[in-house]
Amino acid sequence: MSVARFTHRLAIEADVCAIEDLMKASIAENMKEFLTGEEIFAAQESMGLDTTLISDRTYFVVETVQDEQVVMVGCGGWGRRRTLYGGDHTASRDDSYADPATDAARIRAMYTRPGWTRQGIGSLLLQLGEDAARAAGFTTIELGATLPGEPLYRARGYIEINRETLTGVNGAPSVVILMRKPL
Repeated sequence: MSVARFTHRLAIEADVCAIEDLMKASIAENMKEFLTGEEIFAAQESMGLDTTLISDRTYFVVETVQDEQVVMVGCGGWGRRRTLYGGDHTASRDDSYADPATDAARIRAMYTRPGWTRQGIGSLLLQLGEDAARAAGFTTIELGATLPGEPLYRARGYIEINRETLTGVNGAPSVVILMRKPL
Protein backbone atom coordinates (compact mmCIF):
# COMPACT_ATOMS: atom_id res chain seq x y z
CA MET A 1 0.00 0.00 0.00
CA SER A 2 1.38 3.41 -0.90
CA VAL A 3 1.47 6.21 1.62
CA ALA A 4 -1.61 8.40 1.30
CA ARG A 5 -1.07 12.06 0.61
CA PHE A 6 -3.44 14.27 2.58
CA THR A 7 -4.59 17.80 1.91
CA HIS A 8 -6.66 19.98 4.18
CA ARG A 9 -8.94 22.97 3.84
CA LEU A 10 -11.53 24.87 5.80
CA ALA A 11 -14.95 23.24 5.70
CA ILE A 12 -17.75 25.07 3.93
CA GLU A 13 -21.52 24.79 4.25
CA ALA A 14 -21.66 22.56 1.15
CA ASP A 15 -19.59 19.97 3.10
CA VAL A 16 -22.18 19.47 5.86
CA CYS A 17 -23.79 16.29 4.46
CA ALA A 18 -20.41 14.67 3.73
CA ILE A 19 -19.13 15.64 7.20
CA GLU A 20 -22.22 14.20 8.88
CA ASP A 21 -21.85 10.95 6.89
CA LEU A 22 -18.17 10.70 7.90
CA MET A 23 -19.08 11.34 11.57
CA LYS A 24 -21.78 8.65 11.57
CA ALA A 25 -19.43 6.10 10.02
CA SER A 26 -16.62 7.02 12.42
CA ILE A 27 -18.86 6.75 15.49
CA ALA A 28 -20.37 3.45 14.34
CA GLU A 29 -17.07 1.74 13.50
CA ASN A 30 -14.13 3.40 15.22
CA MET A 31 -15.59 3.28 18.71
CA LYS A 32 -16.32 -0.47 18.68
CA GLU A 33 -12.87 -1.33 20.02
CA PHE A 34 -13.52 0.78 23.14
CA LEU A 35 -17.28 0.85 23.78
CA THR A 36 -20.29 -1.45 23.72
CA GLY A 37 -23.13 -0.78 21.29
CA GLU A 38 -25.19 0.73 24.10
CA GLU A 39 -22.33 3.03 25.12
CA ILE A 40 -21.85 4.15 21.51
CA PHE A 41 -25.55 4.98 21.31
CA ALA A 42 -25.31 7.01 24.54
CA ALA A 43 -22.16 8.81 23.32
CA GLN A 44 -23.99 9.99 20.20
CA GLU A 45 -26.05 12.32 22.38
CA SER A 46 -22.95 14.45 23.00
CA MET A 47 -21.32 14.06 19.57
CA GLY A 48 -21.91 15.49 16.14
CA LEU A 49 -21.48 18.55 13.97
CA ASP A 50 -21.64 22.02 15.47
CA THR A 51 -22.27 24.20 12.42
CA THR A 52 -21.01 27.31 14.24
CA LEU A 53 -17.52 25.86 13.69
CA ILE A 54 -18.07 26.04 9.94
CA SER A 55 -19.54 29.55 10.04
CA ASP A 56 -16.65 30.65 12.31
CA ARG A 57 -14.18 29.17 9.77
CA THR A 58 -12.50 27.01 12.43
CA TYR A 59 -13.40 23.56 11.08
CA PHE A 60 -11.23 21.56 8.70
CA VAL A 61 -11.66 18.62 6.37
CA VAL A 62 -8.81 16.32 5.40
CA GLU A 63 -8.94 14.77 1.95
CA THR A 64 -6.98 12.38 -0.22
CA VAL A 65 -7.31 11.01 -3.72
CA GLN A 66 -8.36 7.39 -3.97
CA ASP A 67 -9.20 5.72 -7.30
CA GLU A 68 -8.97 9.16 -8.94
CA GLN A 69 -11.68 10.54 -6.63
CA VAL A 70 -11.28 13.07 -3.81
CA VAL A 71 -12.29 11.38 -0.56
CA MET A 72 -12.92 13.12 2.76
CA VAL A 73 -11.01 11.03 5.31
CA GLY A 74 -11.13 13.25 8.38
CA CYS A 75 -12.69 16.32 9.90
CA GLY A 76 -12.18 18.36 13.02
CA GLY A 77 -11.31 21.77 14.23
CA TRP A 78 -11.14 24.22 17.04
CA GLY A 79 -13.58 26.62 18.62
CA ARG A 80 -13.32 30.12 19.96
CA ARG A 81 -16.66 29.67 21.73
CA ARG A 82 -17.15 28.30 25.24
CA THR A 83 -18.94 25.10 24.16
CA LEU A 84 -16.61 22.20 24.98
CA TYR A 85 -18.19 19.44 22.91
CA GLY A 86 -21.28 18.36 21.05
CA GLY A 87 -23.28 19.07 17.96
CA ASP A 88 -26.10 21.42 17.10
CA HIS A 89 -28.47 19.07 18.95
CA THR A 90 -26.49 18.89 22.22
CA ALA A 91 -28.08 20.42 25.31
CA SER A 92 -26.30 22.99 27.51
CA ARG A 93 -24.29 24.66 24.74
CA ASP A 94 -22.64 28.00 25.40
CA ASP A 95 -22.09 29.79 22.10
CA SER A 96 -20.63 32.90 23.71
CA TYR A 97 -17.09 33.72 22.64
CA ALA A 98 -14.17 32.78 24.85
CA ASP A 99 -11.69 35.49 25.83
CA PRO A 100 -8.19 34.46 24.65
CA ALA A 101 -6.68 36.34 27.62
CA THR A 102 -8.49 34.23 30.22
CA ASP A 103 -10.20 31.27 28.51
CA ALA A 104 -9.04 28.21 26.63
CA ALA A 105 -9.76 27.54 22.97
CA ARG A 106 -11.43 24.20 22.26
CA ILE A 107 -10.51 21.30 20.00
CA ARG A 108 -13.83 20.10 18.59
CA ALA A 109 -15.55 17.31 16.69
CA MET A 110 -12.63 15.22 15.44
CA TYR A 111 -13.51 12.18 13.32
CA THR A 112 -11.62 9.86 11.00
CA ARG A 113 -13.21 7.73 8.28
CA PRO A 114 -13.08 4.01 9.12
CA GLY A 115 -10.12 2.37 7.40
CA TRP A 116 -8.06 5.56 7.65
CA THR A 117 -7.23 5.57 11.38
CA ARG A 118 -3.66 5.65 12.66
CA GLN A 119 -2.35 7.37 9.54
CA GLY A 120 -1.73 10.81 11.04
CA ILE A 121 -5.10 12.40 10.28
CA GLY A 122 -5.95 13.08 13.93
CA SER A 123 -2.51 14.52 14.59
CA LEU A 124 -2.82 16.75 11.53
CA LEU A 125 -6.20 18.04 12.68
CA LEU A 126 -4.85 18.71 16.18
CA GLN A 127 -1.89 20.62 14.77
CA LEU A 128 -4.14 22.71 12.51
CA GLY A 129 -6.45 23.57 15.41
CA GLU A 130 -3.64 24.32 17.85
CA ASP A 131 -1.81 26.54 15.34
CA ALA A 132 -4.97 28.48 14.49
CA ALA A 133 -5.92 28.93 18.17
CA ARG A 134 -2.40 30.14 18.96
CA ALA A 135 -2.57 32.61 16.05
CA ALA A 136 -5.89 33.88 17.47
CA GLY A 137 -4.15 34.72 20.76
CA PHE A 138 -5.10 31.72 22.90
CA THR A 139 -2.43 30.30 25.23
CA THR A 140 -4.35 27.21 26.37
CA ILE A 141 -6.50 24.68 24.56
CA GLU A 142 -8.98 22.14 25.93
CA LEU A 143 -11.10 19.31 24.62
CA GLY A 144 -13.77 16.88 25.73
CA ALA A 145 -12.32 13.47 24.85
CA THR A 146 -14.16 10.21 24.42
CA LEU A 147 -12.47 7.01 25.57
CA PRO A 148 -11.44 6.15 21.96
CA GLY A 149 -9.85 9.59 21.51
CA GLU A 150 -8.01 9.71 24.82
CA PRO A 151 -4.84 7.83 23.70
CA LEU A 152 -4.23 10.23 20.79
CA TYR A 153 -4.71 13.31 22.96
CA ARG A 154 -2.41 11.98 25.68
CA ALA A 155 0.24 11.21 23.07
CA ARG A 156 -0.07 14.81 21.82
CA GLY A 157 0.55 16.31 25.27
CA TYR A 158 -2.96 16.82 26.62
CA ILE A 159 -3.45 16.09 30.31
CA GLU A 160 -6.64 14.99 32.02
CA ILE A 161 -8.30 17.62 34.18
CA ASN A 162 -11.41 15.66 35.12
CA ARG A 163 -13.66 12.86 33.92
CA GLU A 164 -17.44 13.03 33.81
CA THR A 165 -19.78 10.12 33.24
CA LEU A 166 -23.04 11.14 31.60
CA THR A 167 -26.00 8.80 31.37
CA GLY A 168 -27.63 8.37 27.97
CA VAL A 169 -31.37 8.15 27.46
CA ASN A 170 -30.83 4.39 27.11
CA GLY A 171 -29.25 4.28 30.59
CA ALA A 172 -25.74 3.55 29.30
CA PRO A 173 -22.73 5.56 30.49
CA SER A 174 -20.94 8.06 28.26
CA VAL A 175 -17.56 9.27 29.49
CA VAL A 176 -16.30 12.77 28.63
CA ILE A 177 -12.73 13.55 29.66
CA LEU A 178 -11.76 17.21 30.00
CA MET A 179 -8.16 17.50 28.78
CA ARG A 180 -5.94 20.58 28.52
CA LYS A 181 -2.68 21.63 26.92
CA PRO A 182 -0.68 24.87 26.97
CA LEU A 183 -0.08 26.35 23.53
